[in-house]
Amino acid sequence: MSEANPRAETGLHSHASTVDVEHYPMPSRKIFLIVFLAAGGVLAYGAYGHWQRYSASVEAQEKTVNFVPKVQVYKAQLHEEPIELTLPGQTVAFNMAAIYARATGYIAERHVDIGSRVKTGDLLVRISAPDLDRQFDQAKAQLKQVEAALAQAQAQVVQAEANVRLADVTYYRADTLSKRGYQTMQVRDNQQANVSVQQAALETAHAGVKLAQANVDAQKATVERLRTLTEFERVVAPFDGIITTRNVEVGDLVNADNGTGTPMFSINRDDVLRVAVNVPQSVAIGVEDGLNARVSVPQMPEKVFIGKVARSSVALTSSARTLSTEVDVPNKDGLLRPGLFVDVTFSVPRTRPNVVVPSEALIFNQHGLQVAVVGEDNRVSLKQVTIYRDFGRTVELNDGLTGHEKIVLNPPALLMDGSRVEIESDGVEKQASATP
Repeated sequence: MSEANPRAETGLHSHASTVDVEHYPMPSRKIFLIVFLAAGGVLAYGAYGHWQRYSASVEAQEKTVNFVPKVQVYKAQLHEEPIELTLPGQTVAFNMAAIYARATGYIAERHVDIGSRVKTGDLLVRISAPDLDRQFDQAKAQLKQVEAALAQAQAQVVQAEANVRLADVTYYRADTLSKRGYQTMQVRDNQQANVSVQQAALETAHAGVKLAQANVDAQKATVERLRTLTEFERVVAPFDGIITTRNVEVGDLVNADNGTGTPMFSINRDDVLRVAVNVPQSVAIGVEDGLNARVSVPQMPEKVFIGKVARSSVALTSSARTLSTEVDVPNKDGLLRPGLFVDVTFSVPRTRPNVVVPSEALIFNQHGLQVAVVGEDNRVSLKQVTIYRDFGRTVELNDGLTGHEKIVLNPPALLMDGSRVEIESDGVEKQASATP
């Protein structure tokens, strides 16, 4: 049975295979050809797309590598002329004085008012000070007393000198008689002592003269002091100027003041005005005495006043790093007034030439501040620069350029050192408008 089963199974399989071949015939070659062509087309299409993308990337890379941007070129400007600098300032009177009373009394006369122009020595007010006048009279009378005492002391000196001479003569006689035996030695000794007494009296008289002379000198000083105070009853102008403040009227009581109270008048000298201005550190070195300055007032645009730097603080203020400077401006016609806000323009000589470029030419990147300079072969060279002054549309460089280089305006972001550029055909090389 074991041998019969395999044969039987073999017969069954053979019959099944015969049945399959009979029901599913072999596909035609066209189908295989169509499938092959379709698969080949898909592969070819994919390969073509890949080749297109590769070609496009290679072309883009070549364009990037060989890209020559079109740029506008500006010519850097070398500035050697003085720096024009305009700063705010304020006019100040050349001289200012607050007039106080130096004599106590009442205002008897007032000759000026606010706005009055005065000359040196003009009478402003007269103060009536009877107490001071009587003190002056008393001091003069006392001076006469001490002068009389001096004369008396001098007369006493004369009398003492005569007494000394008489004592000498009497002593000489007594000494002669005592030597001849006509006079006793006691009388001689008494006359000798009398000479010493009279000499002491003479020295006392001389001392009295010195004391009287000292009293006279002291009293003369008192008289002169009171005389000076009485002269202050006439208050006069210390210099030519204009009265800017008046605080007294006729009849007002004024007291001799040491300058801590309210002044009677304030006077300003305005034929020459000081213009106070703070000069920044950037140009402070070039601002020296004698430098010309132009002063203008916003309310008088048609007027320009010429002055000169007259003085400065030399040292800069530590808080603002500015130099306190004063410009003297002649003001004979009186158009300028103290306390005005003005614009002061200096022409400060440069310590060295500086290059000015448009601010659009600056490149800010990880390397710092640069500008793109175009060479003769239209290749770009990136130069490191530092800014000295910024004018907004233009900047003045401290270093990096020598002047008159061709620089790229608005350089592209991908511009690199050594890159070629093409100057726009309609772009004319322009000078940077960089006047400060």
